[in-house]
Amino acid sequence: MSLGRTPRRRGTALAALALSAALALTACDSETSGQGKDGGAGSKSVAQGGKDFGRAGEETKKMGTDAAPGRFPRTVTHAMGRTEIKAKPRRVVVLDVGELDNVVSLGIKPVGYAPTEGDAALPDYLRKEAGNPQSVGTVNGLNLEAINNLHPDLILGSKLRAEKHYKNLSKIAPTVFSVRPGFTWKENYRLNAAALDETAKAEKNLADYEARAKRLGKDLGDKKPTVTMLRYMPQFTRLYAEKSFIGTVLKDVGLPRPKNQQADELAVQIGPEKIDQADADWIFTGVYGDPDKTKRSAAENNPLWRNLKAVKEGRARNVKDETWYLGLGVTAANSVLDDLRGFLVK
Repeated sequence: MSLGRTPRRRGTALAALALSAALALTACDSETSGQGKDGGAGSKSVAQGGKDFGRAGEETKKMGTDAAPGRFPRTVTHAMGRTEIKAKPRRVVVLDVGELDNVVSLGIKPVGYAPTEGDAALPDYLRKEAGNPQSVGTVNGLNLEAINNLHPDLILGSKLRAEKHYKNLSKIAPTVFSVRPGFTWKENYRLNAAALDETAKAEKNLADYEARAKRLGKDLGDKKPTVTMLRYMPQFTRLYAEKSFIGTVLKDVGLPRPKNQQADELAVQIGPEKIDQADADWIFTGVYGDPDKTKRSAAENNPLWRNLKAVKEGRARNVKDETWYLGLGVTAANSVLDDLRGFLVK
């Protein structure tokens, strides 16, 4: 009998050694995509400009599970294949703010969280409900050893952010990846909920959000103002377009965008000398990280800025970057609706 068990013991030991070696190599993975860049240690094909970027939403809609509510084991189809989840997850690690928002809105306190490089803290709007998850590196610099030490039973992330880590992550715990964060946030929410057996709650939360967005649009009337989404970042300045989180929220409300922001892209980059391209009835600006490391001062000290319609009429407003731009879930979307109502409804 002992001879029969020896190969299995050796196989288990070898697997453990292999995982340990992989974790050692990636424990302090310093590869980053740069603050705010659309990418990371993942797939370039689903980043802005990639061949699969525009199809991300439709592809994610096809993912999920056919398991009945309450039924485990369940198999979830996702961006990296199929993953079996043997029991309802209790110890969840999330690899981006979108997954954090998703699980917290479903009443789950994650045990681990990877924040953005710009801010190591939990987002203010999720801090109370999120509990005290431990840091597992950053979105673009995951610490797999820290993840392993938390003994998770589910890891949620995306192909865009962490494709190259998927194989090792899946050795730690069942791992479910969406295609990418951003404009796919509703599809990602449903995918995460399928893995957690919380589909009914997710659908209710989405329906409540969409009803609020429609009500705001109705309250604004037929003649809605145009809205520019302007964000200052260390490397560049962006006008956010249709295929962004904030772009989907504005579309749900029915708010029109300037023509240059109707692009089927995440965002359009401009320099301070082209700040006049931000003109609209309202301008909502966000700042990623330290404002002094952006070109905000150069842009807003430019005479072109002072001549913009929204600026002259006092309709340029600073907004919370962590909800309007970094927010990638239903809680952030509801917060944006609250802000929009405060700004636009008289």
